[in-house]
Amino acid sequence: MPWLHVVGLGEDGLAGLAPAARGLVMGAEVLVGGARHHRLTEKAEGERIAWPSPWDAMLGVLEGLRGRRVVVLVTGDPLWFSGGERIVAAFPGEVAVHPHPGAFQMAAARMGWSLDGVECLTAHGRPVGRVLPHLAPGARWLVLVNGPETAGELARLLVAQGWGSSRVVALSHLGGPGEARVEGTAGGWSGETPALCTLAVECIPGPGARVLGRTGLPDEAFESDGTMTKREVRSATLAKLVPLPGQMLWDVGLGSGSVAIEWMRAAKGARAVGVEPRADRRALAAANALALGVPGLEIVAGEAPAALEGLPAPDAVFLGGGLSEAAFEAVWAALRPGGRLVANAVTLEAEAVMLALHRRHGGELVRIAVSRAEPVGRLTGWRPAMEVMQWSLRTP
Repeated sequence: MPWLHVVGLGEDGLAGLAPAARGLVMGAEVLVGGARHHRLTEKAEGERIAWPSPWDAMLGVLEGLRGRRVVVLVTGDPLWFSGGERIVAAFPGEVAVHPHPGAFQMAAARMGWSLDGVECLTAHGRPVGRVLPHLAPGARWLVLVNGPETAGELARLLVAQGWGSSRVVALSHLGGPGEARVEGTAGGWSGETPALCTLAVECIPGPGARVLGRTGLPDEAFESDGTMTKREVRSATLAKLVPLPGQMLWDVGLGSGSVAIEWMRAAKGARAVGVEPRADRRALAAANALALGVPGLEIVAGEAPAALEGLPAPDAVFLGGGLSEAAFEAVWAALRPGGRLVANAVTLEAEAVMLALHRRHGGELVRIAVSRAEPVGRLTGWRPAMEVMQWSLRTP
């Protein structure tokens, strides 16, 4: 038997637990949880410990209880936007998890929504803007929020994007005697929501609504100083970088951040670090990341290879500016097995470096030429953009 158990609770407390989970709570030597959890399990006689603050101290508290019968009390499903995942990772093979139907399952049931067609998100202690990559006509969200301030912020965000017609339903105390429901639209939201509720959102665009895909964003979606990887080249670049869930990108020569931002929008949990020597461009990239729903973009000041020291190992690297042999050697050595590297060049000097590296390391060379139809007097003609040489290769 594991010594450490993580038990999910509902509004009905001990009465809603399966017999085995209820027996664990009643027989625990130590119960760790928040004030609400202790109130819901007041009939259990174990020693009580409150959630430590900051949360990171929890693992140290649990380490000190090793060998005793310990139950950590959480709300709903311990492995869905909850602390169970970190506890399991910290004590491998020593933890048993006992889930309870969580807010997402219960809210979906109340709304009559199939859970596999819903985006389950959280704005509880996290930036509300993280919902933006999921904004699409007809999309359904279930969003954990921690009170009226967060719910109001989410409603204002939808209005600012032109989605004020979206239906919003606040569901709270699900499964308990105080269960409540408040309905409205984002544009008319009053902010009357209790703490710790779930917002069900049906995304409805209004006239002039901003509708963006996960990738392939128009250049106008980014603030820039005119120097950025344009849409067609960006799409070709991302196709070679292959965004995958949870993987890390280094964007070396971040500029306005367009490639790193689309990488993070493209795959669930995708992460990125951008390296950029110019402060004005770092500011543009940070503003773009916030506006496009990826506030987790990490931005590092400096130039490669020096600025790469100490960064988490990448699964993919984009060399968008400042290609040099030293920068290439540093990122190539850092890439994880199966990693992807893409470099773009528009100057003759950068192309010369790229050709020399290609001769030594192989990979694929592609020349990308894009022309756009523009007015020529009263007629229309093709105006070519600067051609881009693109080099891509993978680690073994």
